[in-house]
Amino acid sequence: MPDRAETIPVLDLGAYLAGEPGALDRLAAELRTALTEIGFYFIVNHGISDEQVRDIYRQAARFHAQPLDRKMDVRIDRHNVGYLPMRGDTLRTSTVQAVTKANLNEAFFVARDLPPDHPDVVVDRRFRSANRWPHDLPGFREAVVTYCDAMERLVHRLMPIYARALGLPAIYLDAPFEECQYKLRMTHYPPQDAPTEDEFGIAPHTDTSFLTLLAPNDVPGLSIRTQDGRWIDAPAIPGAYVVNGGQMLQRWTNDFFLATPHRAINRSGGERYALAFFCDSNIDWPVAALPTTVGPDRPPKYPTTYYTDYMIRYQQRTYDLLADSQAAD
Repeated sequence: MPDRAETIPVLDLGAYLAGEPGALDRLAAELRTALTEIGFYFIVNHGISDEQVRDIYRQAARFHAQPLDRKMDVRIDRHNVGYLPMRGDTLRTSTVQAVTKANLNEAFFVARDLPPDHPDVVVDRRFRSANRWPHDLPGFREAVVTYCDAMERLVHRLMPIYARALGLPAIYLDAPFEECQYKLRMTHYPPQDAPTEDEFGIAPHTDTSFLTLLAPNDVPGLSIRTQDGRWIDAPAIPGAYVVNGGQMLQRWTNDFFLATPHRAINRSGGERYALAFFCDSNIDWPVAALPTTVGPDRPPKYPTTYYTDYMIRYQQRTYDLLADSQAAD
C-alpha cells in the first residue's frame, strides 16, 4: 500500500455545497491534512460541469491551432496577459532543480476582463490591464470569461474551508478574496517522444499563487515531488480538479501549508493541453502570516508583501521575452 504522504487525497465538496451540517469542518480537517502532508488534493462534486470543462479545452486548442504570427499579435506583455510562445520562459526560480533550458510549451494568459475605461486600465496599473484577445476567433472571449467567472465562484466556495482549516472563522478570508487576482493559463504541450533529464514541458517548480485549480485532464503528464524527494505521477480522476498551493500560500500560513514542487512532461505521443487557474487575494491586500500561524515560538518567516511587488520580481527572473523591458521598470 502506498504511504499516505504519497497519495493525493480526494475531497468531495458535494455535501458542503449542499449545506449539510458538519460538512464544512469535515472538509477543513481533510484539507489541513492534504496541505500539511503532500500539498496537493483533488476535488470532486465541485459544481463545474463536464461540458464547460470540455468547452474550455476546445477553446485552448482553437487558440493554439492559429498560425504563429496571429498568436504573436497578442504576445504577452508586462501585465502577464497574452501569448507566451514556445520556449518563452525558463524557471530559474526553481528551488528543486537547476533549470537552464526553456520550457517546452506555449501558453495564453487571461486575467480578469477589465473594460477599457476601468480606472486601473486607464492609468496602466501593473497587473490590472485589459486582456489581449485574439482576432477572428468568434466566441473565444465569451467562453473564456464565462469559465473564469465559474472558477472565481469556486474559489469563493473554497475560502471558508481554508479559513476553518487554519482555525479561523469561516468568513475570515472572504474579504481578502472578494475581488481576487487571477490568471488562467491555457497551455499547449507538444509531445516529448524522447525527453532528456534536463528538458521538461514545464520544469520542476512551485507556483506563486495562494491556490491553483488545474482542470480535469485525460492526458497524463503532471508529477509532484513528495516531502522525501520522490516524484509521483498524478492520476487522472474523471471530472476531478487538481488543487495545490504556492508561494503566496506559504507566506499567508507561515510555512504551515506546503507549496509542493511539480513538473510536466508530455509522453502521451499526442498533443496535451492544460488549464491552470492561479488565484491570489485582492491586489491591494497585504500578504502576511495569518494570526493562527504565528506565536511566541513561531515568529513570521516572511516580511509583509503585496501581489504587485512579488510578481514583478518573479517575472523578471522567469519570462525571457519580458526580461529586457522589465529591467527598465
